[in-house]
Amino acid sequence: MKITLNSSEGEAFEVDEAVVLESQTINHMIELGFPLPNVSSKILSKVIEYCKKHGESPKSDDLKAWDAEFVEVDQDTLFDLILLWT
Repeated sequence: MKITLNSSEGEAFEVDEAVVLESQTINHMIELGFPLPNVSSKILSKVIEYCKKHGESPKSDDLKAWDAEFVEVDQDTLFDLILLWT
């Protein structure tokens, strides 16, 4: 099943339901019927990238290295990411 997530700029991201389930925060927001009006396209695309990667290869050694590289972003971006993938 595909789910469409809309960023604060109105950009639509169509993703598989399994991808959404990787982020408890996004999943709960969808279940409660809340839109994602405060989530920028930049952050939403990064969260989707993270969720896809973790859904494809959970608990692999390569994933640890990928995670370390993924979080090499500025502090504001890292904070926004943390809010959505918990």
